[in-house]
Parts: sequence; C-alpha cells; structure tokens
Amino acid sequence: MDANTPLTSGNSPRPVVVELRLSAFKSHRGAAFPLGPLTLFTGASGSGKSSALQAYEALARLAAGEELAAVFPDPAACVPERAEADRQGRRGFRIGCTVDGPAGPVRLDLAVQAEPELRVVGERLTAGGQTLLTTALRDPSRSSVQAAWHTAGAASVTRAPLPDDRLGTALLPLRVAGKTQGQLRVLAAAEQVVVALRSVFVCDPQPQLMRRPVDPRESRLRRGCDNLAAVLHRTRRQCARRHARLAAAARAGCAGEVADLAVDELDDGTVRALLARGDAGAATPLGRLGEGELRFLGLALVLLTGPGVLAVEQAAEVPSALQSLTVLADGLDRCLDARQRSELISLGAEMCARGHIRLVGAVGDASAARGAAGVTVVDLVP
Repeated sequence: MDANTPLTSGNSPRPVVVELRLSAFKSHRGAAFPLGPLTLFTGASGSGKSSALQAYEALARLAAGEELAAVFPDPAACVPERAEADRQGRRGFRIGCTVDGPAGPVRLDLAVQAEPELRVVGERLTAGGQTLLTTALRDPSRSSVQAAWHTAGAASVTRAPLPDDRLGTALLPLRVAGKTQGQLRVLAAAEQVVVALRSVFVCDPQPQLMRRPVDPRESRLRRGCDNLAAVLHRTRRQCARRHARLAAAARAGCAGEVADLAVDELDDGTVRALLARGDAGAATPLGRLGEGELRFLGLALVLLTGPGVLAVEQAAEVPSALQSLTVLADGLDRCLDARQRSELISLGAEMCARGHIRLVGAVGDASAARGAAGVTVVDLVP
C-alpha cells in the first residue's frame, strides 16, 4: 500500500491504528503497512520485522507523553543505513501512522533529527485532506518547534511554540480551547490518535524469569510475564470463566495431560504456578516446563485478559468500551512448535474478532495464519 493512498473510514467506535508508515526508519524506506485486527509481520532475518514493531512502540510511548530521549536511547541506530548528513551535519528518521475512528482516518507523520542532537524537527496531523497541525524547527538555537493548528475562528490558524522533545499531538488537548468548530475538530483528531496509540501492551515472555515464585500482590501482568503465577492466583479467584479458557489453552499447548492450572502458596508467602495433571494430587510446577510451553502460556494469558490485568495504562478519561487494546509481540512464535503456533494464532484471531483487543506480532513462519479470517500477513523482504 502506498503511503499516500487514502484509507476508507470504517467509522470504528474505537480508535485503532490501521496503517504504520516507516518513511525512513532503520532498514525501511518509503514503507507503509496495513494493520488489521491481527497483523503478522513475517520475513527472513534482517527484513525489518522487529524494526516495524519498535516504531509502533515508539509512537505509543510518545503518545503517552514520554520524552524523545527515553523513547530513542540510541537515535543514530534509527537512521537508515547510508543516509547522508546535510550541510549542517544533520541526519534523522521519519515514522507515522493512520488512526481510524469516530473522527475518520487521521494521519500522523513525525520527523526526528537524530544527529547532531535528538529533537523533533517536524510533525503533521491531517484528516479529510485538511492539515490540522504542523510543527517545524525554525530556530535551531531554541529547544522548541513552531506549531500551527487549525482554528477556523477569527484567525484561521493559531501559532505557538511547543517543546522539541515531545509529540505535539499529545500536547494539543492541553493547548486547544475547543471553542470553535475548527478547534473541536483538531481536538477530536488529536485525542483519537492519542487514545489509539497509548492503548498498547508490549509482550515478550521470558521463560527464565517465569520459573521463579513471585509475590502474589504483583498481580498486573508485566511484559516479560515473569509474574504469571501472581496473575493466575488472582484470576482463579476473580474470573472462573477466564481461568477455564486459559486451562483449555494449556491443554492445547502443553505436553501431557493437563486437568487445570493451579497455584501453590509457599511458606515464604510467594506463589508458584502448577499444571494439575489427571491423577489425584499430581502436578507439575511451571518451572519444569520447556521454553515453548512457557511462552505459549504467557501469550495465551495476555490474549485472554484485558487492561485491568495487564500492566498498561490506558486513557483514564475515555470509557473502556471506546478503547481497543493493542498487543505488540515481537518473536510471537519464538520457541513454539507447529501445534503451539497454530493454537496461538487461532486463539488470537478469535479474541481479536471480538473487537476489544488487537494483535501485531512478528513471526518467523506465518504458514498457519495465511488465509485465516481476520488475519493480515505482511511479508517483508530484506
């Protein structure tokens, strides 16, 4: 899909990212990727699968208000290879996305200078062919960019400086009064983008950490799923239906007979997770499972839960019914065998079809997903 191709609005009640653009980012140049409810990036090593997910995560963190330096600790690594500096020695990268929702398709494009110093040098927010916000670096000696946003009042445009180390779109709700139709449109577009982007949970289960007993009070699942036992301890007591679905997933993805997922409370106050076997009293601690089984369980738990269980901060001012959580999972099929891969993609497709969760993952093998309903496969070439 070409970056300039207009997207048709689905008038989604929940703001969702429907396209990721990597105009100039790491190995990508002029790339635009469509994103569906479940999107899988696939390709050989070095094709840019991880880079695509890193760009998405970067936009999410910027939308949440983080500073550039925290989001891009090594900005030079984001500059495309062989990109030459201009006469002032400047090099940078460009990323963006399109968010569909009640305000229609809204495009966000961001240009970042990586060298000689990290800063935003340009940002554009557009909707319906109209530019709602632009920023530009006018004076390199100042730590700000000149912003102009649509007003449609006595003055058609409002101009003011914005910090050059943050995403201007995320700051607009604090700067725009919302007194005119033009201002209201700017606010609606900006808020739609921010809500869609910040509703992201990055997941990468770490089997070596998942084997340890944990404090049961740490019951919001972290990105490494290392506190999975604490989350199981909570869900077993609070949501029998969700726990039953997870136990069913364990039966599909783990070796041997699995009757249930249990939690053992240890003498030191910590808890560990167990696979209850068919024989009375027989159980296998999760610490004894293989890496593929542990990663499968962690990812299945993420797909079957929601923001209240995951360590993600969504927009508190927006009702949860109007938000859609997006899970980013690099190496989604890492360590999984063909059966586990197929079961996980099937579970992901089912949960994404319900509309409350979206999944963007990178896989080495997408054969189990090709042709599946609701699954978008993006093939990358090095």
